[in-house]
Amino acid sequence: MTEVSEGHRKSRVALVLAGGAARGAYEVGVVQHILENVSATLGRDVPIDILCGTSVGALNACFLAAHADQPRGRGAALVNTWQSLKMADVIHPDPRALFDFLRGLVGKPPPIDPHASRRGGILDPAGLERLVDRVIAFERIPEQLAKGTLQALTVSTTHVGSGRTVVFVARAGGNIPYWGNDPTVEARGVMIGREHALASASIPFLFPAVRIDGQFYCDGGLRQNVPLSPARRLGADGLIVVSPRYVERANPLSEALEEKREEAFPGPLFLLGKALNALLLDRVDNDLDRLERINSLLLAGTRRYGSEFLANINEELGYPPGELRTRPLSAVLIRSSVDIGAMAGAYVRSPEFSRRTSGIVAGVMRRLADLAQDADLLSYLLFDGEFAARLIEVGRRDAALRHQELCAFFESMAQPSVQPSEPTG
Repeated sequence: MTEVSEGHRKSRVALVLAGGAARGAYEVGVVQHILENVSATLGRDVPIDILCGTSVGALNACFLAAHADQPRGRGAALVNTWQSLKMADVIHPDPRALFDFLRGLVGKPPPIDPHASRRGGILDPAGLERLVDRVIAFERIPEQLAKGTLQALTVSTTHVGSGRTVVFVARAGGNIPYWGNDPTVEARGVMIGREHALASASIPFLFPAVRIDGQFYCDGGLRQNVPLSPARRLGADGLIVVSPRYVERANPLSEALEEKREEAFPGPLFLLGKALNALLLDRVDNDLDRLERINSLLLAGTRRYGSEFLANINEELGYPPGELRTRPLSAVLIRSSVDIGAMAGAYVRSPEFSRRTSGIVAGVMRRLADLAQDADLLSYLLFDGEFAARLIEVGRRDAALRHQELCAFFESMAQPSVQPSEPTG
């Protein structure tokens, strides 16, 4: 572990990006507003020292990490990438995989290729792989870490064999701080490459899992869709958390809509979308609520017992002298203000979608959109530039509504932090 510094250091900011497949375009709109508009208001580039992503958030995080030396331009470049997407380039059913899946249900499972680099999933991953290879310059990530324009990058995955969360961590020097005693979570120091990002984005049943060092990994969102813990353990003093997950508040209109859905009970594809929502569980509210309660207790203790309270309580907890593993941590959560599933259904039913997309996949998606007003499954699969542009605009708007709060957050992060170089609570 790095030696603790008792002096001042610059506060570290982590950007935490959640999963959601095609919903990831929403995150891009939020990020662009932060990198461009918040920076313009403050008159300086805002720091993003640590990037943590899961699923599509991992892909966005890797892109941002590779271009960490281009603070404002990388937002616009990521926007352009998403807006240039075409469904036909990314979403391809894999007939053989689908046949093998059905064969396994009704008869003898097909033989397993022990040398296969990917396994499972009904969609051909080749299109997504080509996109990732073309857009993300993984070879630039070590350069950014070495130059100090980036402190750390993490990609969360799920180990297929054990179900554990495996967090791949790229960090200057390669050392990994203390990661706690949770047996279901493991951190591994690596130089993050395409296989780690693709594994994190491999949604079960849809995209096949990825083999890394002889073992298979899939979407990290199954257990850690919003990776707050890696950011905290890597020394973040403040978090910007972005999630495309819409949370509908209970009201008479929402209750009536729920009754309508129950009556319709649209079928297995609709239920698959709901299952994906459940699998990619967003625990961020619970995590942030717990963080806020801890912050309140620590700040109350400091007010009551003075500036030495944090050092004393960390010493009492048995941490090495000078290490403030338990300490306050600022956080801002930006979450979609609209139901992206409903947006997806409306878009697929629109003439614009018919003009842009054709073929079997388009037909299936239109049928699914006709079955339900909110088509959650579609929102995971709509890797379409026009739909991405609409999500990006929602992200920009949501971030703009929090503009003053974001500016205040980065102003507070500009103050020196009297903290250890590696808090890991």
